[in-house]
Amino acid sequence: MSPTRSAAFFDLDKTIIAKSSTLAFSKPFYDGGLLSRRAVLRSAYAQFMFALSGADHDQLEKMRAYLTQMVTGWDVEVVRQAVAETLHTIIDPIVFDEAVTLIEQHQAAGRDVIIVSASGTEVVEPIGAMLGVDHVIATTLVHADGRYTGDVEFYAYGPHKAVAMEQLALERGYDLSESYAYSDSETDAPMLSAVGHPFAVNPDKNLRRMAEENGWPVLVFVRPVALRRRLGLDTRVGKAAAAAVVASAVGAITVAFVTRRKHRVAA
Repeated sequence: MSPTRSAAFFDLDKTIIAKSSTLAFSKPFYDGGLLSRRAVLRSAYAQFMFALSGADHDQLEKMRAYLTQMVTGWDVEVVRQAVAETLHTIIDPIVFDEAVTLIEQHQAAGRDVIIVSASGTEVVEPIGAMLGVDHVIATTLVHADGRYTGDVEFYAYGPHKAVAMEQLALERGYDLSESYAYSDSETDAPMLSAVGHPFAVNPDKNLRRMAEENGWPVLVFVRPVALRRRLGLDTRVGKAAAAAVVASAVGAITVAFVTRRKHRVAA
């Protein structure tokens, strides 16, 4: 059966949110007894370096190995509870307004929106639910008897992201040649190359060069937004009317992007 619809795939860190999603939860994990003070300081430093210059392949591999080793033996439910209890405090203020608008526009056009992130499912799935996306592709860690073993079942990184996207497209009937992808990192070149409409968002130096070579539009996201306030979720009336607010906002909001060339998302 021929694919009949398109989708929009978003990287998470520095594309939808302004920080590393996993490292952003270092304090709640410390408060939950999962992290030592030294580990919190180390993750804070890693967060600073990530924000300052991005992360290349070797840095991300070192970060993955460190985080995998760090979580070995952690109680899975404690992790999920820490994320659930602090999600809006930690993630809500660092979501890019431009990314939220793009998500709304794609959904209004009838496209599924999928987050594709190297962070773990325990972090990415709640963020995806908060943003109202249709699906997430994320790293899956092995756990036994309620604790992480230190093994990785699926690492959503580099070419693995593209493979997972292709598999999801087969399952759901997406035409990748008519689909969209957004990322900030050169390590996501396979993800961007897998679709017909790739966009480099706040790109690192190497991805910017790739974008110029391949004619990929470059977007700059600079406005973190308090998501609950933006969607009117801080009030009782707003909670009941959130869906209507989102739907009406799609037609009313125009976003100015800094691009290498003018490019409009096709309806």
